[in-house]
Amino acid sequence: MKQVTCVTIFMAFICGFTNPVSAELFPASGAPGSTVTIGGGDFGEFVSTAVNRVEFNGVPALIQLWEKDLVMVKVPLEATTGPVVVLGGTNKSTMGEFTVRQVKITKIVPSEAEPGSDLTIEGENFGNTAGSRDPNTMFGVNNVLINGVKAQVKKWRPNRLEVTIPTNSKSGDVVVQLASSDPLPDGSCCAPVQYVESNPMPITLIPPISFSPTKGPIGSKVVLSGQEFGETKSPADMVLFNGKPATIADWSPRTIVVHVPLNATKGMVTLKRGGKTRNLGEFDVVESRVDKVIPEAGPIGTLLQIKGENFGVYSESGSTAYAFDFEPGQNRVEIGGVPGVIYRWQDNEIDVWVPYSAKSGPVVLKRGGMTPKPDGTCCAEKGEVELEVGHFTVLEPTVTSYSPTEAGLDEIVTIKGTGFGDFLKIAEDSRIGLHHQAHNWQNYELGADVSRSEVMINGLAALVVSWKDDEIKIRVPRRPVFGYGYPGGFHENPTKGEIVVRRGSWDLKDDGTCCQPKKWVSAVAGHFEIIPRNLPREDFYFDYTHFPERESEN
Repeated sequence: MKQVTCVTIFMAFICGFTNPVSAELFPASGAPGSTVTIGGGDFGEFVSTAVNRVEFNGVPALIQLWEKDLVMVKVPLEATTGPVVVLGGTNKSTMGEFTVRQVKITKIVPSEAEPGSDLTIEGENFGNTAGSRDPNTMFGVNNVLINGVKAQVKKWRPNRLEVTIPTNSKSGDVVVQLASSDPLPDGSCCAPVQYVESNPMPITLIPPISFSPTKGPIGSKVVLSGQEFGETKSPADMVLFNGKPATIADWSPRTIVVHVPLNATKGMVTLKRGGKTRNLGEFDVVESRVDKVIPEAGPIGTLLQIKGENFGVYSESGSTAYAFDFEPGQNRVEIGGVPGVIYRWQDNEIDVWVPYSAKSGPVVLKRGGMTPKPDGTCCAEKGEVELEVGHFTVLEPTVTSYSPTEAGLDEIVTIKGTGFGDFLKIAEDSRIGLHHQAHNWQNYELGADVSRSEVMINGLAALVVSWKDDEIKIRVPRRPVFGYGYPGGFHENPTKGEIVVRRGSWDLKDDGTCCQPKKWVSAVAGHFEIIPRNLPREDFYFDYTHFPERESEN
C-alpha cells in the first residue's frame, strides 16, 4: 500500500510536502480522530498493514498515507498521552510524544434560543473540519448534538462552531462529537466509527415568536404569533418598537396584536413579558408613497383610486371597516376637506367613493397613530401623518343634447354632454330595497358593482348600453304588469315624462359612521315620450282564463 487518500483540506495541503520540517509530529497534540503528520525519518517502503504500523502510546492508529519520509495517521479513540512509534518491518522509530487533548465546550451563544435559529459554540480541540459530508464515510463525520438531535453545521473551526438548532429539538445539553477512525485488528481500514464527546453545555429552547408584517407605516397593526403569552397582560408586559412602547390591541395565549406607535422609528421589536426581555427582529417604519391618483376629475360617486405603496391596512390604527370618529389617530381620505367613503384600503391601493358634499381641491391621505398609556392601553397621545396625494375636480353632469325625443320599447336613445363620469355596471333600480337599505351593512355592502349612476326615462330606470364621460346610450325601458283574467295582460305606464341623468353618492354621518341616505345630482335632458312600438304580440302571455281553477278565482 503506497498511499491512503487524504480526507481534509489540511491533509491535502500537507500531502504536497515530501521533505517536512524538523518537527517529528504535527501537531504534537490533539483530540482522538484528528489527523497527525509524522516526518523527519526514513520509514521505508509500505509493505502491508500487518508490517507497517503506527502506535500512540501502544494503541494502533489508522494509517492514511505512507511515504518513505512522511506518514499520516488518525489519532485512535483509546489513545492516551505518550510516545508515538512508527514500525516498518524491523525498523522501529520513536517520533516524539503526543498529548491527547479532550474536546471541550467553553461557551454557547445564546444560551436561550428558538428552534431553527443559529447557535455559536466556542471551545477547544474541535479540529479543522467536520469531515466528509457523507455520514457513511469510513472516517466518520463530526457532529453537534442538541438534546440528542443532530444539528446542521454551518461553519467548523478548531475553536468555534456555528450550527442551526433543529426545529424538533428540546431543551437539553449541547455536545460536540468527534468521529474516531480506528483500524481493524490486522491494521486495515476500518473499525466501526465511534465518537469521543465533549463536556455537555445546557441550552434552553424557547417557543419561537414571529411577527407580521415586518414593515409598515405609523399605526400599522402588527401581530405577534407564538405560545405561552398568558391569558392576560400584566401591567409590566409590553411590546416595544425600537424602545418605544406600542398600544396593545389584543393579548391572548398565542397572539398579541399591537399598533406601531406614533413616535416609532426603524429598529428592534422587543417583547417584555414575565420579567424577561426578548428581541424578536427588526421592524422598518416606512412612509406612504403615491404613484398616481385616477381619475383627476369626475362627478360625485366616482371611485377614486390612489395607487402607491406603504398605505398599510385601513383598520390598522383602530378604525373599523365602516366606522371611525375622525379623532386624531384614525385613517381616512379627504377630498376637498370632505372625508370620502372607503371602499377598499390595501397596502398598495386605496379606493374611495367621492362623497356627495365633496369639493374640488386636494386629496389628502391621513394616517393615524398613537402612543399608549403606561399600561399599554389607548391612548396617551393621538396624532396623524398627512400626505397630499393629488387634486380632484368635482364635475357636475350636464346634458347638451339627446336623440330621439320619442321611441318605442328597447330602442336606443343617445345622450350627449359632459361630466357623466364612469358607469358602475348595475342599475340599483333592479335591486329591490337597495334604494332604502343600501347602507344597512347587515344586508348590503358597498361594492364596485353597485351603481351610483343611472338614467331615468319617465321615472323608469333605463338599461345602459354604453356610458362615457361625454355620451350615454340607453334602451327605452318596459314595465310589464300581469294579472289573472287579462289575456296578454300588458300595460305600459307612464309613457310621457323626462329623461334624467343621475349621479348618486353618500356623506358620512355626523358621528363619522357610514352613511347618510344617498343623495343625487341630476341633469335633466328634456321631455321624452314612449310610443307604442315594439310591443309584444297578444299571444305572448298565457291566457289564464283557459284554466278552470283560474276562472273560479276570477
